[in-house]
Order: sequence, then C-alpha cells, then structure tokens
Amino acid sequence: MTTINLITKINTSKQIVFDLARNIDVHQNSASKTNEKAIAGTTSGLINLNETLTWKGKHFGIYLTHTSKITEMELHDYFADEMIKGRFKSFKHEHSFIEKNGKTVMIDNLMYETPFGIFGKLFDRLILKKHMITFVKTRNAVLKNLAENQ
Repeated sequence: MTTINLITKINTSKQIVFDLARNIDVHQNSASKTNEKAIAGTTSGLINLNETLTWKGKHFGIYLTHTSKITEMELHDYFADEMIKGRFKSFKHEHSFIEKNGKTVMIDNLMYETPFGIFGKLFDRLILKKHMITFVKTRNAVLKNLAENQ
C-alpha cells in the first residue's frame, strides 16, 4: 500500500477550508488539467456523509472513471472518501483540518493499492505516486488561493 501525507497551511478558518475541500465545483476547477468532470451522484456543491460521486478524467492519456463515497465526516474537522469503483485495488483519502490562531492546517492522508501485482507496484513507484502528489498539491494550491482571497 502506498501512503502520501501532505500538509498545507492556509490563512483562514477551518470552516471555510473544510467546505472548499468538499466542494465538487472547486475540485473540478483544480483538476482542469485532467479535464475531470463529476458525472454521477452528487455532481455539484458540497458533498456530505454517505453521498457518492463519480469522476471522469483523463489521466495518462486515457479517460478513467472513479466512484467514491464519503464514508466518515466530523463537521469542520475531518472527512474521508473511499473508492467504491475504479482502477485502484483500494483507495482512501482522509482530509483533516486543525485550526490554530485563525489559521488552518489541512492534512491529506492518501492511501491506495494498485492492481496488477508487480507491474502495478512498478508503475506506482515510477509514475503514479508522483502524479498523485502533484494532483493533490495542485488541488491544495487552488483551495489555499480561494480560501485566503475570500
């Protein structure tokens, strides 16, 4: 299993950051390079506990779909989305928010397993992990910019 941990510091309240992080429209904007679109389930606005969402986006030159469900949520502190259908063997993204002195520390903990045995592990090591880090960092930069300029 691959684990990616990222920390983003944002100069605003965690309520604002929490809502931006679960806003489908904001995610589509941050994922414009992969042409990601919400195509089923909750497709706009804020996603909530037990709701599902299917994304379609172009990664590595091909269109892929990924369906996830919000499986855990503690309002303004934490939520997790887990893949229920897609190309990964397993996929979970935990989002945590800690506020200190009016500033928010946003923590992304992404855990996934690739299919296809040794070939999947090699693909992950050579290409996928870097792609995932860049994808989440790009998303976080958009969130930070929006949050700090409201």
